Amino acid sequence: MTDSLLSKAATMEIPINSNGDSRSAEDDSLEQGAQIGGILDEIVGTLPVAMDLQQVMVSGPNLNETSIVSGGYGGAAEGIIPTSSIKDIRSKSRGITPSQSAASRIANQPGNYPAPSMHHSNSNPSLMSEEATRGVAVEKFDTVKKWSINTYKCTKQMFSERFGRGTKTVDMELEAQIDVLRETKLKYERILRLARELTNHFYNMVQTQQALGDTFADLSQKSPELQDEFGYNAETQRLLCKNGETLLGAINFFVSSINTLVNKTMEDTLMTIKTYENARLEFDAYRSDLEELSAGPRDAATMMRIEMAQQQYQIQKDKYERLHSDVTIKLKFLEENKVKVMHKQLLLFHNAISAYFAGNQQQLEQTLRQFNVKLKPPGSDKPSWLEEQ
Repeated sequence: MTDSLLSKAATMEIPINSNGDSRSAEDDSLEQGAQIGGILDEIVGTLPVAMDLQQVMVSGPNLNETSIVSGGYGGAAEGIIPTSSIKDIRSKSRGITPSQSAASRIANQPGNYPAPSMHHSNSNPSLMSEEATRGVAVEKFDTVKKWSINTYKCTKQMFSERFGRGTKTVDMELEAQIDVLRETKLKYERILRLARELTNHFYNMVQTQQALGDTFADLSQKSPELQDEFGYNAETQRLLCKNGETLLGAINFFVSSINTLVNKTMEDTLMTIKTYENARLEFDAYRSDLEELSAGPRDAATMMRIEMAQQQYQIQKDKYERLHSDVTIKLKFLEENKVKVMHKQLLLFHNAISAYFAGNQQQLEQTLRQFNVKLKPPGSDKPSWLEEQ
């Protein structure tokens, strides 16, 4: 095939222009064709005969084998160089044998699939991590979706109740107990606030008595003519200061007990009541939803939605009944605990105040021992010398 191309190129007529110069731009294309023909001779010498026949027998151009036209002489078949030969030339320059380049072309043809990669096992951890991430994202999406639906239903039910269009599940007895608890908590908060104010004022009075007693004692030593009078008053103020510290211990114990009752015990019950009220709102929302679906048409899609609404209604009903029982039990125990605590604290407060203002030091100390009130030793509230540094 190469010899026929060369023979045709040798027998071509070379036109001469008007100036007698036989050189033209077309001669350069012929020289390039000759150079490419020489390269083709080298390629033909290296390729086996079977591959030459296979390339010749291929009918029609391929998407991977286009043509480059070098000149317009000798018809359409002259000067056409398949790009596959150029690819083989590049492969040869890179150290790739023609058989390897042909095998790569065969593998790249449509219908020929590449060999399985030997590194597919390395992508398994990444695939597993992607699947895990996708699963977490789907789970979060489902959570947000459920929360959105539940919030919409509860908001709709709340507005319906407020504007008088929706029905509300009400336990009259339990609601009355809840109202009483809230009013009681407000009154006990007032008692706690006043008791703290009394403690602050009485503490300032005790500190003033202590300072006054120290001043009387100092003047008793520096005023010989009034030594006895200053001495009596100093002793009285010191005694009042001591009894005042004892009374402060009783009042502080009273304040601490009331604070625990109001801000812990009652507050815990009110938090349970708040959870119960939210559950009641959700229960009424799903109940209203089920009633609306049941009043509509009964086709296949609606029956499926009714069944799902029935399941959600049952879940909310169980939650509502459980919290209803919890609130009832907590209110009962709170009432018993309140009566027990207040009976003890009110008796302590009365006996301590009466003994102090009656000047009965023994009865005051006996009252604190009776209610197991332990006084802090003098100076325990002061910071140590390490803390002052």
